[in-house]
Order: sequence, then structure tokens, then C-alpha cells
Amino acid sequence: MIQFTSSLKKEVDMKVEQIECSEISMITKSLEACRILTEAFTQLKSFILSYNFKNEDEEIFFFKEAKPRLCSRLIYYRKVFNIEMNRPAGIEMQREYLSEILDGINKYNTKRLDFIRYYRSCSSHLDAAYFLRSQPHMEQYLETFNYEFDPNFSTNCDFKVAKILANDMLSAYLMHEVELLNDNGMKIGSFGFPATKLTWKGSKAELQEQIISWDSAGTFGDVPLTQLHCYIQNVFNIQLDSNLSRTFGDLKIRLSPTPYLDKLKDALLRRMGRK
Repeated sequence: MIQFTSSLKKEVDMKVEQIECSEISMITKSLEACRILTEAFTQLKSFILSYNFKNEDEEIFFFKEAKPRLCSRLIYYRKVFNIEMNRPAGIEMQREYLSEILDGINKYNTKRLDFIRYYRSCSSHLDAAYFLRSQPHMEQYLETFNYEFDPNFSTNCDFKVAKILANDMLSAYLMHEVELLNDNGMKIGSFGFPATKLTWKGSKAELQEQIISWDSAGTFGDVPLTQLHCYIQNVFNIQLDSNLSRTFGDLKIRLSPTPYLDKLKDALLRRMGRK
């Protein structure tokens, strides 16, 4: 199961990143990404319906981690598509429009703080009730989504996790768009941004690795990682995964934990003539 889901994720990541790096509108990007993610989600469902989990731990891992990660991106791009399709004209109207959507996300999260704390703290004592199939329904945790009607492919809370992860990405996207609206001399929060932005040409994983290394070394002082993360996205004109704890977890389990930093070191040594 892990081999299949990892391979599928790698394939999807590559295709979506190519779309994100293309010079097309966000509406077209989100539509294309939705098409790829919908196809991948269909493949994932087909695989799981014919697969027998080895044990409960493997089933919990799938519905707590593997499925929500893919589903969250599908939710995210669908939301972005609808947001951009309905986006009004005029800076002030757009600012108000985007802020209202952010408020809606905050209200959604506020109503589910207990579960969000449970998930983000990596708790596991309720995993069997939340992430195993054929468990009694817990009405306070039910969500609706057109993929969720099959009890063989859903649990009480896997979609809730996907929605939370999607909201993380969506919040980062909306804040980035609000910052762009304020680039004409106004500032939000404690950071101003350069008038001319450079576009990051490396991979998103490389930039995430760099940001976390800066934070670990205290390069920018006492600036919180979340603020540094948002600032770098704006400076380098890129949208990154906003779930920083998950990003750091992904870095830790790689066979080579710091490939980008190693590449930078090698490049500098070659330039110095020392390699």
C-alpha cells in the first residue's frame, strides 16, 4: 500500500508542480490540477477497494495520512478555482471578498478546535474511532463530499483532516493574494515586501528545506517560522504547503535529509575551486 501511495503522490507532485510553474492563469492552473488530482483520486479509490489492509495500523495510516494528503489538494484547487471565478473587480472589493473567505475558514476551524488540536498534536488514542472503517458514526465529526458516500473508502474523520489541510493551504493562498493587493505602498502586519519580486526557480521542496534551515539557525532572529514562511512566499512569488509540521516530518524521513543544502555547498566549493 505504501509503495502504491508513495508512487502515486510522486507522480501527482511532479505534474502539479509543472502546472504551478507554467505561465497560465490561476483559473486554468486550478482546473488542470483538479483534473490530475481527480484522476489520481479515482486510481487511489480503485486500489483501496481491492486491497486488504495488513492490520489496523496500516488502515489508520491510510485514512489519517495518505488519503487526506491527496484529497486536501483536490479540495484546495477546487476552492481556488471557485474563488477566482467569482472574484470581483477593484482592489477594495477584492480585499473585502478575500477577507470574508478567510473569516469563513477561521469560523470553520474554531468550531473544530478539539479535533484540530488532536490531529496537530499527533495524538493517537482516538484513531480507531476516527480512522477505521465500519465504526459507529460520530455525528459531530461528519463532513460531506461527493467521494465520501462509499463506506469502504471513508471513515468518520478522514475527510475532516483533508479539509483542515486544504484550509491551511487556502489560508496561505488568500493571505498571499491580499498581500499582492497591498503591494502599491500599503503593508499588512510587520513586513513590507519589495516592489520587484524574484520568482523561485527551484523546487518547492528545496525552498521549504532552505526556510526551515534558516529558522533552525535563527538567521532572521526571533521571527516566527510561520511569518518567515509567509514572507519568503511573497518575496519569491511562490505558493508553498502551509502545513509546516508535516513539511518538517517529510524532511526528516528522507533518505538524504538535506539534498538542497548539500547541493548549495557543492556549488559554492566548486566556485571556490576547492572541489
